[in-house]
Amino acid sequence: MNLEQLLTRARAELATALAARRSAQDHLMALRARAEDAADVSLEETRAAVTARDTADAAVTAAQDRLSLLEAEQTRDAELAELEQRITSTTVRRPAYDDAVRTGSEPRTYTRDSDPRGQGFMQDFLSGTLHSDFAARSRLERHMAEERVHRGAQMDRAVGTSAFAGLTVPQYLVELYAEAAKAGRPLADICRPHDLPPTGMSVEIGRVSTPTNVDVQAAEGDGAAETNIDDTVISVPVRTAAGQQTISQQASRRSAGAYDITIEDLIGEYHTDLDGKLITQATTGLSAVATSVAYTDASPTVEELYPKFAASSAGVSAALLNKMRARDLVHVMHSRRWFWMTAALSANRPLIGQPGITADNIGTNYAEVYGQGFAGLLPNGQPVVLDDNIAINSGAGTNEDEIYTLARSEAHLWEDPQAPLFIETQETKAASLQILVVVFGFYAYLFTRRPHVRKINGTGLVTPAF
Repeated sequence: MNLEQLLTRARAELATALAARRSAQDHLMALRARAEDAADVSLEETRAAVTARDTADAAVTAAQDRLSLLEAEQTRDAELAELEQRITSTTVRRPAYDDAVRTGSEPRTYTRDSDPRGQGFMQDFLSGTLHSDFAARSRLERHMAEERVHRGAQMDRAVGTSAFAGLTVPQYLVELYAEAAKAGRPLADICRPHDLPPTGMSVEIGRVSTPTNVDVQAAEGDGAAETNIDDTVISVPVRTAAGQQTISQQASRRSAGAYDITIEDLIGEYHTDLDGKLITQATTGLSAVATSVAYTDASPTVEELYPKFAASSAGVSAALLNKMRARDLVHVMHSRRWFWMTAALSANRPLIGQPGITADNIGTNYAEVYGQGFAGLLPNGQPVVLDDNIAINSGAGTNEDEIYTLARSEAHLWEDPQAPLFIETQETKAASLQILVVVFGFYAYLFTRRPHVRKINGTGLVTPAF
């Protein structure tokens, strides 16, 4: 298969990957639309859709990288062919080995004319060593005999790569480039999604602050109980997340993938920053709006921490009453807290059994990859989500983390379906041969449409000891 055929196949693979990614994104958006319309969309459906979208993204990136490498090779081949033509047009061409008349000798097995790029030699080497191709082995043995005749003195001498500093070329494995690890957006992915309205810098929501009243009629003819209903408008600000990077033209044009890697890192940082703000933003973030459930303990244990989950769940349930949906409650914690809990050993067991939790276990670990939905279940059957955007320097000792308990149906997140967006400009940086890239997006969030969030905090949540 030649290079042109490989390019055709790579372009077809990229087109297929793009179509699959578009289909996965459309499916995810459809699920979000159903959830916004109050349809009962399960976490498993959403998690599967997010996983499918991310898998399709990775496939697009891989296909794009393969196509870019092949196109670069095609460009280099064309440059070398043009260079070779210029050189040979000004020099006397020596006849090919097979074009010259000779007597008393046979042509070499591998020559510059018959195998200019060494592909025949490499194919014989692989076939002879890996697939036991006897014909290939025979040609290799004949080649070594020829080398001993023509270069026997050189073959008897031992030299290392240091003798060929200009020929021992380092190989840069661009496809194995290690991107920066990000905390991602685990909390954002379990929030109730909404499309951000196309205009305005705030989202206004009404909330009943004074409900009506119904009571027993004291006596016949007395007036019915009456309390005038009243509401309060909640103004949710639309926030702007943005980041920029200036890339030189040299890095963009002369490196393998520097531009794409930079864009991917900016996108990852955009989502991580958004998720972090949902937790730590002053006044409106989870930590700021949550009601505290204190766990104070100089020698904390998982058994002593566990009742606090029941306390926080009771607080959420009392706040939402009949407005809590089925399978709505979730606990969000730092991964260090979860692994500390999974390391605990005890002879005690819950007194009340829970669906899906065996009598011999205190909770269940799903062993999911970070950022891919629920990490597991607590002994009461409630799910756990891990999010390393949670601060680990809280409290008086600046070494505590917090655990949040919330209802997913009341964790609202508005996002532009196309976010994050890109701005690329070369005009303002043209004089210095630079490209300015900006990644940005608009979003809004709200946890207090019905105030309910609880957080477990205190000295019992200091850096865990394993």
